[in-house]
Amino acid sequence: MHANSSQVPVTAKHDEDTQTRDWSWVEASVWTDRMLAALDNGVKGGKWFSLMDKVMRPATLQAAWGRVVRNCGAAGVDRQSVDAFAAHAERYLDELARALRSDTYRPQAIRRVEIPKGRGQTRPLGIPTVKDRVVQTAVRLVIEPIFESIFCAHSYGFRPGRGAKRALREVDALLRAGYCHVVDADLAGYFDSIPHAGLMARVREQIADGRVLRLLESWLKQEVMAGLERWIPTGGTPQGAVISPLLSNIYLHGLDETMAAGGYRMVRYADDFVVLCQTADEAQRALAEIGTWVDAHELTLHPDKTHVGDCRQVGRGFEFLGYRFEAGQRRVRTKSWNAMLDKIRQHTPRTKGRSLASIISQINPMLRGWYQYFKHAHRITFVTTRVNFGPLTRPIRRRTRWGVPRSFERYPDPRQCGTPGCATGIEDARNNAASGVRWRRVRSVKGLASEGWIGCGFGVVGLDQAVAVQVFVEAMDLIAVVGLEEVQDVMDEVVDLHDGIVAESRHREVAGREGVRVDRVGI
Repeated sequence: MHANSSQVPVTAKHDEDTQTRDWSWVEASVWTDRMLAALDNGVKGGKWFSLMDKVMRPATLQAAWGRVVRNCGAAGVDRQSVDAFAAHAERYLDELARALRSDTYRPQAIRRVEIPKGRGQTRPLGIPTVKDRVVQTAVRLVIEPIFESIFCAHSYGFRPGRGAKRALREVDALLRAGYCHVVDADLAGYFDSIPHAGLMARVREQIADGRVLRLLESWLKQEVMAGLERWIPTGGTPQGAVISPLLSNIYLHGLDETMAAGGYRMVRYADDFVVLCQTADEAQRALAEIGTWVDAHELTLHPDKTHVGDCRQVGRGFEFLGYRFEAGQRRVRTKSWNAMLDKIRQHTPRTKGRSLASIISQINPMLRGWYQYFKHAHRITFVTTRVNFGPLTRPIRRRTRWGVPRSFERYPDPRQCGTPGCATGIEDARNNAASGVRWRRVRSVKGLASEGWIGCGFGVVGLDQAVAVQVFVEAMDLIAVVGLEEVQDVMDEVVDLHDGIVAESRHREVAGREGVRVDRVGI
């Protein structure tokens, strides 16, 4: 059934016919202008021959090695790291070229590890050796443009020039256009269940070079090692292999074509996809067609994670690429929140002595990346005030101000160090520090100011006091990515408190000379 697409804005329309494909990302040493023209105009017979000679070229292997270096990654079963390979890279690349020319190249086993998935769950990850990653990258440089020329525009995962943000923009445009009945589908264990025969059949529709096809088959049947266990998989592609994302997109290209032929608005990122419809009946028909295609291609829809709903209603929204779309709002989904909080806990342990500057240097890049991705979520996510810190700022402040100060250097009580602003205050502080007289821990900016430290730290006197202020100013940088206004508010507050303490010190000095007792003012 064809959906009515007359109301879809230009930004939400599929662009195969309206945009010229950009080939600037292809490897220039592999793809010449003549070959790129063949991509647009087609090749004789519709299939590509003689690709292996391009894979084994020294220039191709060198370009592939450069990408492996940039991606870095762990060592495989041979325990050879990227740095160890780099020490003799020229020799290893020559050996790979000779093995490919003589057809004696054989991939080594894949080292399988379990990586955290969140809340105690893990995800299997396959790590090929560095040599295998170089060859896989070389093959991908050669064959990826061939399949990119046929991929649908609504596929965004692991493709050059595309990404999650473009997929989210497409979803947002469709929702604004009235496509609010959403099929949220999930393929159960997709990467581990791709049938090898069906996948290679799709590859052979475009590639007829037997040696390249044998290479792809050898990677699908690579032996897997996990500890002392070894086995040969009968299906799926190893997550972690360079060639796996491309192969997974090739197999789901058939689903993309089916949805496009039915007139449905699908947005897919790897194995995560949603179909947006204008009516509930259309959404049910789309789900039925998806189920038919999945069954025919030996895949399985997850029964608990696949559903249809009107995302305008509370409780019937859907989750896609870290966001939750519901009732006209876009929020950070609970799983993404929990993953972020777990990372914060991991970098702010309460039993490990580390400086605040070290913690900030690790947390800030993580916060900036998280914010850059989720900055379009509902504004409540990042609202921070002096009284009510936002849901992200609150745990960061709690972890850095309560747990971390236990291992910080403590400062002596300023009331035992002479009058703030007095030339003898810093010397008294050092003496009391040496004798252990009345130590106090700093808890907050205002508490620090009320004890006289802010006034000293802003240049009245005292190196130690200045360090104390600097520590807290650096702590404020933690929330810079979620609210620049709050940083300015804090600095304004610090200046105001400083001025108050300076005024009080002068008032006390005058009153002391006149023999008059005064109470604290201005704080």
